[in-house]
Amino acid sequence: MSVALTMQDNLDFRRARSKCLLRRAWGVLSGHRTDLLPWEEVRDKLKLRGLIRRGIQTVPIEKIKGSVGRYKDFDDAFLPTNDGVSSRWRKINRAFYEDIHLPPISLYKVGDAYFVLDGNHRVSVAREHGIKFIDAEVQEATTPVPVTADDIDAESLTLLGEYADFLERTRLHLLRPGQNIRFSIGGGYARLLEHIAVHRYFMGLERRREVSEDEAVADWYDNLYMPIVEAIRKTGALSDFPGRTEADLYLWIMDHRHFLKEQYGRDVSPEQATADYARQYAQKSRLHSAQQAFRHMADRLRTFLTYKPRSMLARAAAH
Repeated sequence: MSVALTMQDNLDFRRARSKCLLRRAWGVLSGHRTDLLPWEEVRDKLKLRGLIRRGIQTVPIEKIKGSVGRYKDFDDAFLPTNDGVSSRWRKINRAFYEDIHLPPISLYKVGDAYFVLDGNHRVSVAREHGIKFIDAEVQEATTPVPVTADDIDAESLTLLGEYADFLERTRLHLLRPGQNIRFSIGGGYARLLEHIAVHRYFMGLERRREVSEDEAVADWYDNLYMPIVEAIRKTGALSDFPGRTEADLYLWIMDHRHFLKEQYGRDVSPEQATADYARQYAQKSRLHSAQQAFRHMADRLRTFLTYKPRSMLARAAAH
């Protein structure tokens, strides 16, 4: 082994570690978590079932989002979080320089996101050298939740877990396979269950018979949820509420629709309720979002400034 290659190995690893420390420091300032997703948590929250072998595939490295057992050793950019991985990392790095062919890594897949079963160091080194694709033996798990690599991270996992619980309870993904109900904040799916329960009760009164849960769920989706969503799309109302989703607006517009009904003594259409809600609250929403963003940044800045640089780096290294 040449001295020059040994020096290069060490330089590459130290550079990767420095990047990790800087990303973690920026995460403290911006409020963005840099944790690598643990497969076990994803498996439990998304109600993953079974594993189907898909064979050897060429996988985009940017879609690898987590690890089965080494999620504490790397951050979400697969940069090493501690010096304990140095020996293995540098060995893989030398293989890169010496053009040694390495076997495929092993991945679990859910949606179009991947999690490393074996090969974390190889993914880390490949990313550090700008490699875009890697060969992998893939096993795929199924979930009722539509998952993409773009929308799964440490911050969104709780919401995706609530979504999985909602789908398991309602079977909406089976009744209406095209559904894709997303919230920007927690608690929304619990409120949808309340809407469905109330809707089922009034369906039973109107039809003078017992209404099955599947029937109520499908009818709620077709005749309450989707008309509001279609009105949101038709009016372009979502653009007036930055950072929010169609499901967020559905809940707010439904509350507003009930308010208008009490005010005018008659029901109003989804289009009327949507237009009136946007007219009254769009500007307030923009102002509220700006105020929240300012307060969030100010809080993070105060947190950042309370740390001395050396202490912050030590804290990041410890994690």
